[in-house]
Amino acid sequence: MKILLLGNGGREHALAWKLSQSPHCSQLFIAPGNAGTAKCGENVYVNINDFDAIREFCIKESIEMVVVGPEEPLVKGIADYFKADPALQSIAVIGPSKEGAQLEGSKSYAKAFMKRHNIPTAAYQEFDISNYEEGIKYIQQHALPIVLKADGLAAGKGVIICNNHIEAFAEFELMIQQSKFGDAGKKVVVEEFLDGIELSVFALTDGEHHVVLPSAKDYKRANDGDKGPNTGGMGAVSPVPFADEAFMKKVNERIIIPTVAGLKKDNIDYKGFVFIGVIKVGEEPIVIEYNCRLGDPETEVVIPRLKNDLLGLFLATANGKLSEVKVEEDLRVACTVMAVSGGYPGDYAKGFEIEGLQNAENEHSIVFHAGTKAYQDIVMTNGGRVLCVTSYGNSIHEAVERSRQVLEKIYFEDMYYRQDIGYEFI
Repeated sequence: MKILLLGNGGREHALAWKLSQSPHCSQLFIAPGNAGTAKCGENVYVNINDFDAIREFCIKESIEMVVVGPEEPLVKGIADYFKADPALQSIAVIGPSKEGAQLEGSKSYAKAFMKRHNIPTAAYQEFDISNYEEGIKYIQQHALPIVLKADGLAAGKGVIICNNHIEAFAEFELMIQQSKFGDAGKKVVVEEFLDGIELSVFALTDGEHHVVLPSAKDYKRANDGDKGPNTGGMGAVSPVPFADEAFMKKVNERIIIPTVAGLKKDNIDYKGFVFIGVIKVGEEPIVIEYNCRLGDPETEVVIPRLKNDLLGLFLATANGKLSEVKVEEDLRVACTVMAVSGGYPGDYAKGFEIEGLQNAENEHSIVFHAGTKAYQDIVMTNGGRVLCVTSYGNSIHEAVERSRQVLEKIYFEDMYYRQDIGYEFI
């Protein structure tokens, strides 16, 4: 089977690594990919948001399946584009319709969906320029801390937790009046703060049935001790120790099943991943957010723990046969630690040679590339999050230690990584 995978991050390298192992995969193209995905298939320079160019490539190469890694093409309607074109209708697209992708594309849409289908989530109100003064009054009377969320896509940086009202007023003004997050922040969801511990839950649905993948916990803060600014993710662990069978049963019954049923009830075409950001408050699971694709860097621990043939799961998704599938998990722990460019998530330089990759991997560890590119035989940095090392272990401590040992062999200028991923479980 000929597959086109869209994206160029660590998530896409992990997906490419797994898809290339499938006996059903005859050829794998990654657009645009990175230096790591080039080892799993063929990188092609097609813009992931240029649907006409993707169409041309799919027809030329007789592509049979398109796997969409990042959220932007989904929110822009790539699945609908394929469905509407007679030349593309036979190609399976793993990813939801434009409306389904609104679960990630619009916080207010997701909140209304959860309210409609009785899915537990934090209390909220939404505001824009038309009711800005009402928003100020609402914030003034709101208990602390207060959570402000840009309604649209803001590259993982659109959520701000404010510990006092002055900060909340300032951020509210910056988002709505000063366009801090551009169009994404023209509407703001003001939400109650939930005190608990978070995890990422991943379901794969064919629109009727679903399977649940291994859970994970990621680490967003840039510095050790969960300090510093928010990032796209500095590492992750799987499984999550507190997400035992009883807790995950609650998640499935109260959140995942109603979500999939709600999508069907609302006639939303959804064949792909549902990422659910869950917070455990006491013993109860509550939804923080939805994403319409796999998370990054969680993918880099979830996919290595998946024993199933990933392409087999995607075929079952496309053909509406997920009810016939059972997910099998590797019983080992997986931990990934992300190496980033100095200055990230602020300004950083790129184009530095990465040394030590040749002998970095071993029987316990895999290097997944994120922001890299190859120039002849040299691999260079090409982003803020450069690469991550995923290791297996019998405990979180052992897996983290193995990832750190590999990272000590790798070098690029101003390289930085957190030393304490999984710290609260060690």
